[in-house]
Amino acid sequence: MIQIVHERAKKAKYLDRLIIATDDERIYQSAKDFGAEVKMTSPNHNSGTDRTAEVSKQINTPIIINIQGDEPLLEGEMIDALIESLQDEAIPMATLITKVKDLDLLHDINIVKVIQDKEGFALYFSRSPLPFKSPDYFLQHIGIYGYQKDFLMKFNELPPSRLERIENLEQLRALEYGYKIKVIETPFPTLSVDTPQDIIKVENYLKKSKND
Repeated sequence: MIQIVHERAKKAKYLDRLIIATDDERIYQSAKDFGAEVKMTSPNHNSGTDRTAEVSKQINTPIIINIQGDEPLLEGEMIDALIESLQDEAIPMATLITKVKDLDLLHDINIVKVIQDKEGFALYFSRSPLPFKSPDYFLQHIGIYGYQKDFLMKFNELPPSRLERIENLEQLRALEYGYKIKVIETPFPTLSVDTPQDIIKVENYLKKSKND
């Protein structure tokens, strides 16, 4: 799955460098075998953002994109959209959302929901239904983040917030400390691998896409 994510991320036009960060020797060796640049990190990180921040300290670039390894339906255009939004240096952090019309998924705790303001900034993220009721669609968060590097370093030093711990969503730390998160809507479907059953769903989707 990591190799698939890596191959799809390489299709982004605006990425200067693509690094796999891991604390697992098996992942490190596997990534080396398929030709990726890999960095070993501390095993003590609580989140992917912490791992990203450690590697980012070694890189001289103003923008950092944190691509989750469990997003096998990633498209290069999704990464490019984040990079484009962060050309505005007043935006400290950005992430992706997609519109979901299957309202049965509104109650799935593995699908993170988000609501936004009129300017396209996140108001809140939750595993609970958000909004509580919807007649037509809800907005699903896609766990790919973009940061101004200076903000990422600052964010990484902030203590975990109460809402972050309750929801187990690290992006809530930024909101709770008063920082804005720009949300970029993408038309591409998403299916992160949060459970073993999700692997089967992704495999079926990729097979169908290949046949189409």
